[in-house]
Amino acid sequence: MRRVSVSGRVQGLAAGIAAVAIAFSGYGIVSVAGMGADGKVAAMEAEVERMRADVAAVKQAASAQAKRVEQRQALIAAVLSGNGDPATLAELAEAPQVRAEGAAAAVLAPLMRIENRQVAFAIQARAATEARISATEQHLRRLGVRPDRVLARVDIGGPYLPLDSKEGAEAAAEATTADAQFRSLFQSWKKLDTLEQAVIAIPSLQPVDELKLTSTFGVRSDPFRGTAAMHAGIDIPGKVGTPIYATADGVVSRSERAGAYGNLVEINHGKGIETRYAHLSKLLVSPNTRVKRGQLIGLMGSTGRSTGSHLHYEVRIDGRPVDPLPYMQSADMLVSAQDKALRARANVGGPSAN
Repeated sequence: MRRVSVSGRVQGLAAGIAAVAIAFSGYGIVSVAGMGADGKVAAMEAEVERMRADVAAVKQAASAQAKRVEQRQALIAAVLSGNGDPATLAELAEAPQVRAEGAAAAVLAPLMRIENRQVAFAIQARAATEARISATEQHLRRLGVRPDRVLARVDIGGPYLPLDSKEGAEAAAEATTADAQFRSLFQSWKKLDTLEQAVIAIPSLQPVDELKLTSTFGVRSDPFRGTAAMHAGIDIPGKVGTPIYATADGVVSRSERAGAYGNLVEINHGKGIETRYAHLSKLLVSPNTRVKRGQLIGLMGSTGRSTGSHLHYEVRIDGRPVDPLPYMQSADMLVSAQDKALRARANVGGPSAN
């Protein structure tokens, strides 16, 4: 991508413009050769003004086309790197087409050839983006997050047609212009960016430095009643005062005493994802404040319906509790934690699933 350069081409435009000016000059001298003195002066003045206007038009067209090529290159680079502001990239995708005829068209020919190469790059970049979209959607589905729900409120600038669909293939065949290809590339990038923002909201960090489990997610024997009951999270034992961390970016929706949960911090991560941190000895965040992934939010304790110091940790999707373990990053850590859970026999209580 870096081999596509505009600066050298732009420098060469000066020579083209000069050639055009010389050609106009020669034409003007020949055309007035047979006129009288007064007629020659008037005709030459008119010709000079027309030449100036033509050269100005060539310069303007060349400058506009060079800017268009640079904008398109910036869009491709931003999509491939994954960096970029949506508003800025939307503007780059809509770079105005340059209309040029005659001498201006000849001067712009080198830049038009670069643009044609850029269209080929844009098609390749969109194919790579589509592959990332597919992988991200599969990852979200495995974690119980519906990609269509994530994208429901996103305006991607028109109907979105995946390349591997029949409609998308037909649209790609018809979209031969640079404008259509770059607009489609931007739409793909915006969809991917939205999906990846949903991934960022997934609580993938472990809430304590050292993860051990005494109870896993699912049906278990309730430690208070001895009957089978649904356990809506996982229980992580530790000393009173053990630091508890937010597992993803979000906004604190609750930080208060909450019945069987004891001291509870609840964080809304967006996209229908929430986490709960229960039985805390101390609350260190306030409601309606934004927290970052890894931020200290409380200290472990045994408040509420609890038989010993531990953290009851939940992940909820659209209000429904799900197993928190698959959301954590390290596969090795998951296997180790699950093995410890199977060996553990003691339950330390916790709220019933509501």
